[in-house]
Amino acid sequence: MTENRRQILDMLAEGKINVDEAERLLGLVEAPAGGGSGSTEAGATRKSPPRYLRVVVEPGPDTSDGQCRERVNVRIPMAMIRAGVKLAALIPTHAMDKVNEKLQQRGMGVDLSNLKAEGLEQMLEAMAEMEVDVQDGKQQVRVYME
Repeated sequence: MTENRRQILDMLAEGKINVDEAERLLGLVEAPAGGGSGSTEAGATRKSPPRYLRVVVEPGPDTSDGQCRERVNVRIPMAMIRAGVKLAALIPTHAMDKVNEKLQQRGMGVDLSNLKAEGLEQMLEAMAEMEVDVQDGKQQVRVYME
């Protein structure tokens, strides 16, 4: 059993991911070993690539009329994300260092110098069926690709 496979199964056992997510991740881990014959079959059943990243925040079922019932609905075109990653490569090193420093100060451990256009398509493909759904009674937050 490979280390990646073991990690996915451990996350499933710990309840960090559900069965559908584990199945999808295992499929991604095993895809390179499948060779050319499986790719035709997968290509025939595969949906078109996602065109948008969606972030939706809605009032939860426990929200009373007196509480805030704001709704957020953000739809970001994938083309904009691709362009942003490509533009990030053009930021001068000294400016990138300052941006990374400010992000660190705000508790965001993101290093923009690690964003590479080459790995973007692979990351987006892996995220294509990702869905995050968090509900605390007061509000529901959903992040997904469409």
